[in-house]
Amino acid sequence: MTKTLVLAEKPSVARDIARVLGCRQKGDGCLIGEKYIVTWALGHLVTLADPEAYDEKYKRWQLEDLPMLPEKMKLTVIKQTSKQYRAVSALMKRPDVSALVIATDAGREGELVARWIMMKAHWKGPAYRLWISSQTDRAIKEGFAHLKDAKEYDNLYYSAQARAEADWLVGLNVTRALTCKYNAQLSAGRVQTPTLALIVQREEEILAFQPKDYYTLQALFRDFTATFRDSKNNTRFSDKAFVEKAAEKIKGKTATVAEAERTSKKTAPPAAYDLTELQRDANKKYGYSAKQTLSLMQSLYEYHKVLTYPRTDSRYITDDIVATIPERLRAMAVGPYQKAAMNLAKNPILTKHIVNNAKVTDHHAIIPTEQSPDFSRLSYDERNIYDLVVRRFMAVLSPDFQYDEVKLRLECEGLSFTAKGKSVTSPGWKAFYSAADEDEEDEGENRSQQLPEIKKGMKLPVSGAKIVCGKTKPPARYTEATLLSAMENPSKQISDKNLKAVIETTSGLGTPATRADIIEKLFDNFSIERVGKEIHPTAKGKQLIRIVPDDLKSAELTAKWEQQLQNISRGKADMKKFIAEMRDYSTHLVSTVIASDAQYTHENATKDKCPLCGKYLLEVNGKKGKMLICQDRECGYRKGISQVTNARCPECHKKLELRGEGEKKIFVCKCGYRERLSDFSKRREDRGAGKADVMSYMRKQQKAQEKESGNGVMADLMKAWLEK
Repeated sequence: MTKTLVLAEKPSVARDIARVLGCRQKGDGCLIGEKYIVTWALGHLVTLADPEAYDEKYKRWQLEDLPMLPEKMKLTVIKQTSKQYRAVSALMKRPDVSALVIATDAGREGELVARWIMMKAHWKGPAYRLWISSQTDRAIKEGFAHLKDAKEYDNLYYSAQARAEADWLVGLNVTRALTCKYNAQLSAGRVQTPTLALIVQREEEILAFQPKDYYTLQALFRDFTATFRDSKNNTRFSDKAFVEKAAEKIKGKTATVAEAERTSKKTAPPAAYDLTELQRDANKKYGYSAKQTLSLMQSLYEYHKVLTYPRTDSRYITDDIVATIPERLRAMAVGPYQKAAMNLAKNPILTKHIVNNAKVTDHHAIIPTEQSPDFSRLSYDERNIYDLVVRRFMAVLSPDFQYDEVKLRLECEGLSFTAKGKSVTSPGWKAFYSAADEDEEDEGENRSQQLPEIKKGMKLPVSGAKIVCGKTKPPARYTEATLLSAMENPSKQISDKNLKAVIETTSGLGTPATRADIIEKLFDNFSIERVGKEIHPTAKGKQLIRIVPDDLKSAELTAKWEQQLQNISRGKADMKKFIAEMRDYSTHLVSTVIASDAQYTHENATKDKCPLCGKYLLEVNGKKGKMLICQDRECGYRKGISQVTNARCPECHKKLELRGEGEKKIFVCKCGYRERLSDFSKRREDRGAGKADVMSYMRKQQKAQEKESGNGVMADLMKAWLEK
């Protein structure tokens, strides 16, 4: 009997599919059943070949060999996962395998994972596509009952192929050109460079900002306050004497209510989550990075099967999903959501705020599946992400938030004062959120005051006058939440009206699926660093933006590329034409870099020399602490010199930093607290933590440091402790 080979993207997904299909026999890199063989990739098993695969001369980085423009891009097997590739390739060549089902992630990158494996293994048989948005047993069964011909997704593959080749051509050529030209480890790309430019531009705006003092005047009444406005509607004034004079004028006087307006208003629910919106909220509320949120979402989708496909750019669902909503609500009606979900299941409110076929492309919004969660199996962080999605899902199915807004205008001694407040008449969808969860609204003027019943013409005594002093603030530095917004809507950084109109029709910088990786890449190559929640450009990042070709920094150009990739996926643009444009553009970038007279200096150079090549080491802030790295790209030496640990300061309770080497290791806190590692270990023992606890702690710290630097810098500490 012939069999159908099913290719999943990850082993966990393959196991779920195999269980549904009855494939229980273990094979080499696969699970075998009567009709199906289920195998898996490990992410990408095949990738575009490195430059040296085209010519030996590319092993050395030299300006004279640029640009690198292969006539035809080659594929190569990734060395680290070559064993699994060989297993998949062998399965494709089995005589009893007659068909293939692509069951990788239902998106652009998932399509590329499968197609490259198929191309490298020379698959010639029929291929079908499993396209599902959740990993529940029901979704898998329905998906296999409605398999599509893989040819229907050829354009999606062409888009993915075009993206990969464009990144190779632009990224590798400009990175090599910059690195060779300035003898520094510099990295650039068609999305990461415009993103870095946003961060550097914001830093320049902050540094150039000159704060100015301003003053506001508030009239105090028994139950509320009102703010002074001049004839031009200004509430902030730079002339302190003018404000002081106005304050003296109203003290002890009586104000007349000139206007009293009460208006009934309502606010519709927010749309359901797409990936970018979820990443923003997770960063705001929990401080999760975009990468971390995506990882947690992937686990909730693949392993726990309680949420739908994460890499979506849609915030709506289609008509065919509507019938499943009551079942989804009943499935999530556990724990704190039980009462609300069951009530909604009886009568969910379906409006254009959630159902809109026109606004759904490959995948609908992120919503709960028909599978109930087992909270005992969810980690703390997974629970937080699940909570965000569930509350948003219930909110979007709920009535509008309704309130009465009250606006007052009072006259006193020829001066005009205004006050406003609101009273909730029906909480609607906001019943699922606490006050702390809501976005800051109406900041400034009497944001949350409750106004009494006041009618026009009433006379109210002024009980006092208050002058509030303030300073104008520079624009805020980016957090990951606000950076994701800027990447999604770069039109805010564009002044040209025509270009703004173009950019507003594109997907912005990158896609929901790639933005997290772009941000992480900027951290990894030390172009940016975190200071608390804020993102700061490093000296390297600032210089890189100064020396990189101007048009590579352009949000407009990059967004146009993403628009073209989207058009390719929809069959509206030609992949070959796009790649030809990228080849020309790569040539232009290399020529621009070579012709530039800009200078680059290592502002973070230390007096320590690299033990491998003798060049001076650079001090950088890694994700887990300070590091020394060699300025020579080919050397690649790096060493951790301090590490932010999970140990807490006994005085201020902030995380301690571990510095020094060997027996001189010492914990240091920003508050000034210092403690030797040996004393720290003894304190843990005295507190009831034995050697096993300290060993466990050390292992965790070592893994974190090795992941950051590649060096086992804490091995000596482990050894010293075990020998005590």
